Amino acid sequence: MKTKTLFVCQECGAQSPRWIGKCPSCEGWNSYVEEAAVVSSAKRSESVFTKDPILLSDVEVKERTRYLTGIAELDNVLGGGIVPGAVILVGGDPGIGKSTLSLQMVCSLNAQGHKILYVSGEESVEQTKMRAQRLNVRETKNLYIVSQVDLNVILEYIQKLKPDIVIIDSIQVVYTPDVSSSPGSVSQVRECASILTQLAKSERIALFLIGHVTKEGMIAGPRVLEHIVDTVLYFEGERYSTYRVLRAVKNRFGSTNEIGVFEMCSSGLAQVTNPSEIFLSERPQNTSGSVVVPIMEGTRPFLVEVQGLVSRSSFGMVRQKAQGFDANRLALLIAVLEKRLELNLYDKDIFLNVVGGVRVEDPAADLAVSLAIASALLDKPVSFDTVVLGEVGLSAEIRSVSQIVLRIQEAEKLGFKKCLIPQNNLKTAKDLKTKTIDIIPVATVKEALDFIKT
Repeated sequence: MKTKTLFVCQECGAQSPRWIGKCPSCEGWNSYVEEAAVVSSAKRSESVFTKDPILLSDVEVKERTRYLTGIAELDNVLGGGIVPGAVILVGGDPGIGKSTLSLQMVCSLNAQGHKILYVSGEESVEQTKMRAQRLNVRETKNLYIVSQVDLNVILEYIQKLKPDIVIIDSIQVVYTPDVSSSPGSVSQVRECASILTQLAKSERIALFLIGHVTKEGMIAGPRVLEHIVDTVLYFEGERYSTYRVLRAVKNRFGSTNEIGVFEMCSSGLAQVTNPSEIFLSERPQNTSGSVVVPIMEGTRPFLVEVQGLVSRSSFGMVRQKAQGFDANRLALLIAVLEKRLELNLYDKDIFLNVVGGVRVEDPAADLAVSLAIASALLDKPVSFDTVVLGEVGLSAEIRSVSQIVLRIQEAEKLGFKKCLIPQNNLKTAKDLKTKTIDIIPVATVKEALDFIKT
C-alpha cells in the first residue's frame, strides 16, 4: 500500500502537488484541501468489459427489459423505466423531495416482487420507517433497510442479499477506509462511486445514488461523478413551493428532453398529469404584465404564466431580476425593447417571474417575456384568453419555433381563444383543423405590441 499527499480542489476535483489559492480548472478560490490519497492493491469486483476486442458486427444486442416504477412521471423521465445495471444519480436542494421520491419508488417496485436494499447514511432505520408510515406505505417483504456509511460493509450487504435495486442515500456520506480523507471529500466520493458503479455493472443491479448539491445548484463532489453514471436527474423547484420538476440532464437509455411534474403533499409526492391547468389555476384577470406561453419540455407541451413588473428605480443603479428565466436573456430582450421599440426602460427596475417554480429554457418564451414587460410598463393588460409564443431576434423580428401544432392544441384544450404565433409558422399552423382558437401571425415585436394596445 502506497501513501501520498495531494491537494485536491473540493469544487471540481483537480489535483495539485502543492496548495494554490485559485483553482486553474474551475477558477474557485481557497478550494484546495490537503488529502492523503491511498492507492490500495485490494482486488475489486470483476471487470464488466470484455478482455479482448471483438468485431462490431459480432456483438449481439439483447433487448433490455426495464423495471416500471409504477410512477408514470418518473418512468417517462427515465426513458420508459429502470434498466438493470444502470447507475442513476439524483440531485436536488435539501428538502426538495429526493428521499421521498426514492422511498415511494422502491415501495412500488417492491410490491411488484423486486428485492431492494435501501442504504440510508443520514437517517436511522426508525426514521426511515416513520417516513414510510407518513407516506402510507403498506408492509413489504423484500425491502431491506440499513443505516450504514462504511462502503466495505455496504458491499458485503449487496453481495449477501443480491438485490435487484440499491439506493444509496446519500453518496456524500459514504466512505471507504482505503482513502484516509474525510467523507464527502472529492477522493472519497470519486472512489466510492467508482466501486459501486463497477459492482452494479457486473451484477446487473440498478443503482440509485442520491447526491447533495452546491449553492450554485450543481451536484457536490467531482464532476467525474456525473461522467461515470448512466443517468443524471435533477429535482428543481422552489423549496417552499408545492410543485417539483424532475429533469434528466444525462440519460444513456433515453431522451434528456422529458420532464416529470410532481406536487408535494402531506402523503408524499403526487403526480401532476396536467401541469398547464395547475400552473394557470390562480392566474389573475385584467392584470397588466401577465402573459401565458405554451412551452415544450421534450414531447410534452404545457402552458405557464409569465409575470412582469416594471417600476421606477429608487437607487442609482437599476435592477433586473428574473425567477425561472435566464437573466442574460432577459437583459437582451430589454435592450431590444429599448432600442427597437423605443420603450423607456433605462431608469426602471424590471422583475420577471415564471409562476409555479418552473424554469423556462424554451426560446419560444421570448415574445411572452417581451410583452409581459411592455404590458407592465404601459399598464395595458394582455387579453385573458390569449397565448403568445415566438423567439425574438436582435432586430425585434419574431422567429419561428418548433412543434407549433402541439402548442396550439394545448392552448385550445384549456379554452384559449387567440394565439399569437410567428409569421413563418403560419403555413404549418394552417394544417391544424381548429374552429375554437384564432391564429394571429406576427412578424415583429411591434406588431405584437400593437395587438395588445388595441
